[in-house]
Amino acid sequence: MKLGAFIATAGKIGAAIALTQAAVAGAAEIRVLCSTGMSSVMSVLVPEFERTTGHKLSIAYDTANLLMGRIKGGEAADLAILTGPAMDELLKQGKVAGRTDLARSGVGISVRSGAPKPDIGSVEALKRALLNAKSVAYTTTGASGVYFAGLIERLGIAEQVKAKAKLRPGGAVGELVAKGEAEMAVQQIPELMSVAGTDLVGPLPPEVQYVTVFSAGVLAGAKEGAAAQALVNFLSTPAAARVLKAKGMEPG
Repeated sequence: MKLGAFIATAGKIGAAIALTQAAVAGAAEIRVLCSTGMSSVMSVLVPEFERTTGHKLSIAYDTANLLMGRIKGGEAADLAILTGPAMDELLKQGKVAGRTDLARSGVGISVRSGAPKPDIGSVEALKRALLNAKSVAYTTTGASGVYFAGLIERLGIAEQVKAKAKLRPGGAVGELVAKGEAEMAVQQIPELMSVAGTDLVGPLPPEVQYVTVFSAGVLAGAKEGAAAQALVNFLSTPAAARVLKAKGMEPG
């Protein structure tokens, strides 16, 4: 190789190395506390965000209420993705710098794959389905579970449903259905759809539906505030909206 060509090639390699080093230097590890209702969406979008930005995410999933308690208790993080009411409470306390609504989700019901799907198209049909089910799984701290506990009270069937309830503090209760430990699961639709071995029956009837808004907020004093805001912006793009819809949610 001639000296001039060698110098030119070496220069290109050096520039590439410099760019790589700059990207690595600008990369951040973003600590995220995220509601389990957004986990199926994040599992698709996070790898693309990491690939395009060089940032890395460390995500802890739990119910919004439990995560809110952790933040109030002083747990350090850069970004919270919680339900709207939880985010509003943190805003009032100055724990987050702002609120960006990312998605909306309704509550639905699932059964084990291949099992007959009960009619839940009306309030009366839903009551019959819940009363006829051998067991019903829902959470005790998740937004959908808290709502469902109040709903069965209003429907006048709380005593019968609670007697056969399969309860978890949080997490995907559809797993109990997939394992045959519960006949029916009640939870956010995206969480139900994410569990293999189950079939979504459908959403609750409109008259008794409960829509949860999932919001993002950069925590006050975040170590990686700029990178966290970049993630919020990424989750608000049209590409992210397409993933949200595919996972049973509506953008914003």
